[in-house]
Amino acid sequence: MAIARRRIDLEEGRAALAAWQAAVGQEVGHGTPPSRTVLATAVRYSLEELTARAPGNSVEVRVPPFGVTQCVEGPRHTRGTPPNVIECDAATWLEMVTGRLEWSAAVDAGRVAASGLRADLSELLPLL
Repeated sequence: MAIARRRIDLEEGRAALAAWQAAVGQEVGHGTPPSRTVLATAVRYSLEELTARAPGNSVEVRVPPFGVTQCVEGPRHTRGTPPNVIECDAATWLEMVTGRLEWSAAVDAGRVAASGLRADLSELLPLL
């Protein structure tokens, strides 16, 4: 199966993710929140990394407004709303990607909307 060409340079993506981690690692009320550009790059890089590790088209992962990807082997979706959709905000996504937040805890807390039989990324997260 062919994997889509990456749009985010690997080093740029890793640097954005590291910058995000450094910003959220600061104590509350201290430090500077990451810029929108850093946030967008970190999300897009991590979505590309997810697709590289779990290629396919059976699950759609949405992190509005920064990105969306299809991943995980299985039946290909071609029209309308996909049967397996995962959606969350950028902070939740990056927390799961980096291991700061477990998949099950995010779902239980209502921070992730997951629908469909294949809409479970617990085996793929954290990515880093």
